Amino acid sequence: MQASKAFGPDPSLNARLATLVTSAKKAGFPKASIEAAIARGQGRSTNGAALENVTLEVMLPHAIAVVIECTTDSKARLLQDLREVFKYYGANMTPTTYLFERKGRLVLEAREEVGEDELLEKAISAGALDVDRDDDGNVVVLTEPSEVTAVAEVLAQTLGLKIERTEFIWDPKDDAKLEVPAEFAERLAKFTNQLEDDTSVQGVFLNAA
Repeated sequence: MQASKAFGPDPSLNARLATLVTSAKKAGFPKASIEAAIARGQGRSTNGAALENVTLEVMLPHAIAVVIECTTDSKARLLQDLREVFKYYGANMTPTTYLFERKGRLVLEAREEVGEDELLEKAISAGALDVDRDDDGNVVVLTEPSEVTAVAEVLAQTLGLKIERTEFIWDPKDDAKLEVPAEFAERLAKFTNQLEDDTSVQGVFLNAA
């Protein structure tokens, strides 16, 4: 959990983490999964072993580039497990990060009283690269990786918006984006779902719309 990494692993001392834990419990997430996520936010596994960050790059059929961010206490085991998934879906391990840009991404609560013009002006002034809203109306801001925390703090203070989460993403370059062929869409969805079901996988990024 990003909240554990940023503000500490104790829900009694970390209001944001406490809220996320409560939401996860209501959604039916197992206690073991919640504890594992908190531990990962602190860079360790549930048994206390140190975790290593691993970035995997693969290319799927139809030139669909994928970047997979992982944390694991055994890189060898991670590669062994995921190579089976890659093989099944016809993915080859090859450099793909050159098709993406590393960016910071922050999500702030939705508030109707904050106008689009004011939001855009404040965000750009704070150093944001792009501003949008997600399906829930939350404000989504892209920044340079080194600026994500500073921009989040400025927007929270000047607009009174609650920071839902901050993270780092791989954003596909404009000239690298492509449409997924209709006949491959379902298979691609199964591929990403299978990756995301692996507790070592923290993020899956595609150049596909």
